[in-house]
Amino acid sequence: MNDSPNVEPIPSPDKHAQILSELQRLIAIIDQLRHPETGCPWDLKQTPETLTPYVVEEAYEVVDAIHHGSKQDMAEELGDLLLQVVLQAQIFKEQGDFDLGDIAKGIANKMVRRHPHVFSDAVADTPEAVNANWEEIKAQEKAQKTGTSETALSPKLKNYAQSMPPLDGAMKISQKAAKAGFEWDNIEEVWAKVDEEIAELKQAIAHESKAAQAGELGDVFFSLIQVARWHQLNPAEALQGTSRRFVQRFEQVEAQAQQPLNEYSAQELNAFWNRAKQQIKQDESGR
Repeated sequence: MNDSPNVEPIPSPDKHAQILSELQRLIAIIDQLRHPETGCPWDLKQTPETLTPYVVEEAYEVVDAIHHGSKQDMAEELGDLLLQVVLQAQIFKEQGDFDLGDIAKGIANKMVRRHPHVFSDAVADTPEAVNANWEEIKAQEKAQKTGTSETALSPKLKNYAQSMPPLDGAMKISQKAAKAGFEWDNIEEVWAKVDEEIAELKQAIAHESKAAQAGELGDVFFSLIQVARWHQLNPAEALQGTSRRFVQRFEQVEAQAQQPLNEYSAQELNAFWNRAKQQIKQDESGR
């Protein structure tokens, strides 16, 4: 495929020019922060590796803002994520590897290649057809890059395990494996696997090493993700919701307490917790 597709640029009215101006300003700010003589000591100390936790953190905060924040929150969090992209690009430019222009060119070319129904004469009338085309083109590109078979699934699964957050990666791996035929016959077999893995975890905790215990704990999580997949639930969103509810209830517990929590008995803390759950339920039902 042509890596430099003949796509007419979108005309740049005043708004587009303003957007480009603001992006150029951000790039200039990051360039100044990374100046070896007059820049910021913290920014100068950063490497792609040290910034990785911030990339992940900002991505999660974007997702949370989309689900629960205002439009202002969303814009702010997307800005924080954009900062990480521009900062990473600046560091790689300094190393002589690539710059933000190369990144933009690469993703623009990729979007054109993977949307032949828009930029060429392919046909894809439904979202499902578009996704099928995308996956086929992606597989062809991967095969050309790595020299592996387009049909080989294990390299894709390995990439999901390495590059995605654990819960999301496990769900993606199980979805792809199931689509390839690596699947149970019914949900009862999935639940039986959950029970089996929990029993093995208990056995490991009682008699085996920490490494073995961690392995069995991972197997329990993975088996529960299969339950989520069968019932079309998002395990990452489910766990995030539980964490959010826990924090909300914990805030209520702290509001009830008149002294440090470690000075209360387990029974007293449990009473606080139950009152917090009841209060939150009443507040939600009254909306």
